[in-house]
Amino acid sequence: MYDWSFKKLKRLFVAVFGITILLIGIAMIVLPGPAIVVIPIALGILATEFAWARRLLHIVRERIQRSASNSNKNEK
Repeated sequence: MYDWSFKKLKRLFVAVFGITILLIGIAMIVLPGPAIVVIPIALGILATEFAWARRLLHIVRERIQRSASNSNKNEK
């Protein structure tokens, strides 16, 4: 019984902490701040417990890599 409640408590803590950081990152899109850094960090935190966050983090990583490779091509 103890393991079950500890796992649920950990999952709840990760959810609250990760979603809070994610909301701060989303606010940084329109406010001054490094949203491009904070949002993937928040997704990384959430991905430790949630499959939907892992999939979304994978999509974000691909887009960042694609954007970086496109900017490198434009510089040449």
